[in-house]
Amino acid sequence: MYKRLGLAVLLAGAVSAAPKVVAVDIDGVIHPITVAILTHALDQAASQNAAAVLLRLNTPGGLLEATRQMNEKIVASRLPVIAYVTPSGGRAASAGFFILQAADVAAMAPGTNTGASSPVALTGQMDETMRHKVENDASAWLRSTVEKRGHNAELAETTIREAKAFTEKESLDQHLIDLIAPSQQKLLDTLDGREITRFDGRKEVLHLSGAEVVPYELTLRERVVGSIADPNVGFILLVVGALGIYVEFNSPGLIIAGVGGGIFLLLGLSSLAVLPLNWTGVSLLLLGAALFILEAHFTSHGVLGAGGTVAMVLGALMLIDGPPEMRIHLVTALSVSIPFALITMFLLTLALRARRNKSLMGGEGMIDEIGQARTALAPGGKVFVHGEYWDAESSSPVESGAQVRVVAVEGMKLRVEPKAAPPR
Repeated sequence: MYKRLGLAVLLAGAVSAAPKVVAVDIDGVIHPITVAILTHALDQAASQNAAAVLLRLNTPGGLLEATRQMNEKIVASRLPVIAYVTPSGGRAASAGFFILQAADVAAMAPGTNTGASSPVALTGQMDETMRHKVENDASAWLRSTVEKRGHNAELAETTIREAKAFTEKESLDQHLIDLIAPSQQKLLDTLDGREITRFDGRKEVLHLSGAEVVPYELTLRERVVGSIADPNVGFILLVVGALGIYVEFNSPGLIIAGVGGGIFLLLGLSSLAVLPLNWTGVSLLLLGAALFILEAHFTSHGVLGAGGTVAMVLGALMLIDGPPEMRIHLVTALSVSIPFALITMFLLTLALRARRNKSLMGGEGMIDEIGQARTALAPGGKVFVHGEYWDAESSSPVESGAQVRVVAVEGMKLRVEPKAAPPR
């Protein structure tokens, strides 16, 4: 019996001693929220005494500044970081290549590719001098990382200078990565017992046999912002929110339009707030809104409205200062801006017409109404106006049966005057 208990304790100890690997997915465009996810994942791994952190990469690239911050976190990590381009058909392009090279271990799944890291102009075309400056800066940064990791620095630089890209086999054969693994489990099994050199030169042996892979749990903010981080989604939320608030201002009391509009507007702003904005794009969006308002006030035969639509489309396309993957698509800009322009001008026109029309309710609705004196007014008496009998006083005597015009309403009494006879 005691032997069985001892064996059970030993097995429990072995299970509890199994190493942990915290896995975090870096997919989609790289932006500031990706930096936050990586930072929290590294903190989680450290708090759980994990053996390593596994970055599962599948990204077209992203913002250079966010990539720099991620690389700083990776090279400064107390725990080994393994970058794995997966699944088959995935890629670690542009900024993803920088992250792959920064990791302690660079691995790729079959059927993946990496590279194509040439910097892209945020707005317009870069002149030759500026392009050389940006490329030289990025190349020096990449070389300093790749050389530390023992990879082919000269070939890595061609991903910037010549925008070259490589398959997983080409990357392994030319020493840009450390290994190819068909699966995550195979990757960990292959790395078990391997000695790696950390960024600071320290040697460390990986112990990953039977490792438990623990997925990183996103925080609530990361879930919300991550799900709406696409600038196309953010732009749609922003426009829908603005429209909802406008409807609420024009029809107070609807409540649902204002509440929903406020929520959508804040979500849109939070989505775009994590991205670098181009103030020319912001200005064009504001100009578009101003032109829609002017179109409702002035007869321009659609010129102001068309100009507002064009300004809004251009503003949407220029709104994000980032690579093409992070900009608002032309299809999104057109499909959102044109309906928004039509709806806004329609609602503005209705609102202005309602304000110009004479009120038909209450005392103001009685002004200039024509009625009939049912008694002689000298000056007071009874009149019949708008289907109702009223006490009235006239500015001059009126015979019974004569027509009168209402000039004022004083509580429950009307001020009237004789209706002028038509000219002969």
